[in-house]
Amino acid sequence: MPSSTTKETPPQQQADGSLSHGLKQRHLSMIALGGVIGAGLFVGSGAGIAAAGPSIVIAYTLSGLLVMLVMRMLGEMSAAYPSSGSFSAHAERAIGPWAGFAAGWSFWVLLCTAVGLEGIGAAHIVSGWLPGTPEWVWVALFMVVFCGTNLAAVKNFGEFEFWFAALKVGAISLFLVLGALAVAGVLPGTDSPGTSHLAHFFPHGSDGLIIGLLASVFSYGGMETVTIAAAESENPVKGVASAVRTAMWRIALFYIGSMAVVVTLIPWDSKEVVEKGPYVATLDHLGIPGAGQLMNVVVLVALLSAMNANIYGSSRIAYSLVERGQGPKALAKLSGGVPRIAVLVSCVLGFVCVLLSYWSPNGAFKWLLNMIGAVILVVWIFIAVSQLMLRRRIEREAPEKLVVRMWAFPWLTWVALAGMVAIFVLMAREPDTRVQLYSTGAMTLALAAVGYLWQRARARR
Repeated sequence: MPSSTTKETPPQQQADGSLSHGLKQRHLSMIALGGVIGAGLFVGSGAGIAAAGPSIVIAYTLSGLLVMLVMRMLGEMSAAYPSSGSFSAHAERAIGPWAGFAAGWSFWVLLCTAVGLEGIGAAHIVSGWLPGTPEWVWVALFMVVFCGTNLAAVKNFGEFEFWFAALKVGAISLFLVLGALAVAGVLPGTDSPGTSHLAHFFPHGSDGLIIGLLASVFSYGGMETVTIAAAESENPVKGVASAVRTAMWRIALFYIGSMAVVVTLIPWDSKEVVEKGPYVATLDHLGIPGAGQLMNVVVLVALLSAMNANIYGSSRIAYSLVERGQGPKALAKLSGGVPRIAVLVSCVLGFVCVLLSYWSPNGAFKWLLNMIGAVILVVWIFIAVSQLMLRRRIEREAPEKLVVRMWAFPWLTWVALAGMVAIFVLMAREPDTRVQLYSTGAMTLALAAVGYLWQRARARR
C-alpha cells in the first residue's frame, strides 16, 4: 500500500509545469513512429535469426504482443497523468515512493549506458568508412552534438528525432516494398525463393526459439520515450492516445513484417546475417547496387537517433525523480525550460561508459552491461502492477481521464504479467542471460532498499 508520503506528493503534471512545452504534435507522432524502429531492430536481430532461424517470426510475434500490452497499459496511465517521469511517476503514485525510485533510477542507468553503447556502434560504422580514425573521437563528437541540441531547447530534440524518424520509416518501408516484390518474384533481376528457406522452420528446436525470443524482447526498447516526451508537448493527452492506438500496426509491419521478408529471401544460417546485419545482407543478396551501403547509413541514423532520444529520456527521468524528492536537487535545476545539469550528467555518464569499454572491456564494462541486461523487463513489471492498482482508482476518482483503456482489464494485464515472469524463467535457464538476470535483480533490490529508506526518512520529517 502507498504510504501517506505518496498521497502528499504533488501531481507530476503540476511539478512539470516549468518544463518547456516545445514539442509539436508532428514531433510526437514521428517520435512514436521512429521509436518503434530502434537500433535493436537493425543491429541486434541478426543474432536472433542465427539462433531461431525462420521461427524468429514467431519470436517477434510473441514479444510484439507483449510489448503492445505494455504500451497500452502505459498509455492508459500516461494519458490520465501526463508526466516526464512516465512509468516511474505512475509507480510512485500506485505503489509508493520506493517503487518510483527503483524504477526511475534503474532506467536512468540503462539509458545513460545505452547512450555510450550507441555512440560506440555509430563510431564503428564511421571509422569503417574512414579507416585510421579513432572511434573514441567520433563518439566524443556525437556526444557533443547531441548534448548541445538537448541543452538548447526541447524543440531541437524534437526536430532531430522528426527527421531521423522520417528517414528510418522511409528506409524500412522501401525495404519492405522491395522485399515483398522479390518474394512475389516480380522484382527485376531476381527470382522468388518460394518457401525453400523456410523448410527447416525450427532448426534449433525450442532452445533456438527461446534464444530468439529473448533477443527480440530487448530489441523493442525505446518505445517508452514517447510517453516521456508527451509531457512537453502541446497536447500530452492527445499525443499519448494517438501513439498508443497506432502501436499495434507499427509493430506488426516493421518488426514482424521485416523479419518475415528476411528469412524468406535469404538462408537463415548465412554468415552475412550476423556479420553485416539482416537488412544489409538481404539487400546485397538481391543485388541492388549500393543498397547495402545505403542501409548502413540508415543503421547509423538509427544509432544516432537512439543516442539523441536516450540523452533526452535520461535527463527527463532524472529531473522528474528529483522534482519528487528522490535525488540531488541540482539535477532538477531548469534553464530555459530545460534541465541542463541533468542533460550534462547523463552525457558524462554515457561517455564514462565508452571509456570503460576501452579501459576495462572484460571488467567494469562487462559488469555494467550485465547490470542493465534485464532492466527493461523490471520496468515492464512496474508498469503492469501500477496499472492494476491505478485503474480502479481512476475509475472511482476521475473516470473522464480514461482516454485510453487497457483491453479486457484486468485479464490481459495479468496475461502480460505472466508473460514477463515466463521471460524471467527463460532467462534463468540460459547461461548467457542468467548473469544479466541476477545482476539486474541485485541492482533493483538495492535501489528499492535505498528508495524505501529515503521514503521512511521523508515520512519522519
